[in-house]
Amino acid sequence: MKFLLVLAVLLVAFWIWRNNRQIGSDQGTPPAPPKPRASRTPMVMVACPHCGTHLPESDAVVGRLGAYCSAEHRQLHEGASR
Repeated sequence: MKFLLVLAVLLVAFWIWRNNRQIGSDQGTPPAPPKPRASRTPMVMVACPHCGTHLPESDAVVGRLGAYCSAEHRQLHEGASR
């Protein structure tokens, strides 16, 4: 029984020593600076009136009746609406 008590005291002492050592080493090094976030604004999305595909407004083909995903869809949709 004395052996188990001595073993428990040694394990607790080792655990306390180990935790104090880790905390001490963490305080010596400065924390890493946070990574800056990418401050990009969201892109405006538009839907093609012919097929309904959503795409960025900067990639769209602009026609008389709206913004299209391709020149072919612009021709098909605007040609059919005449």
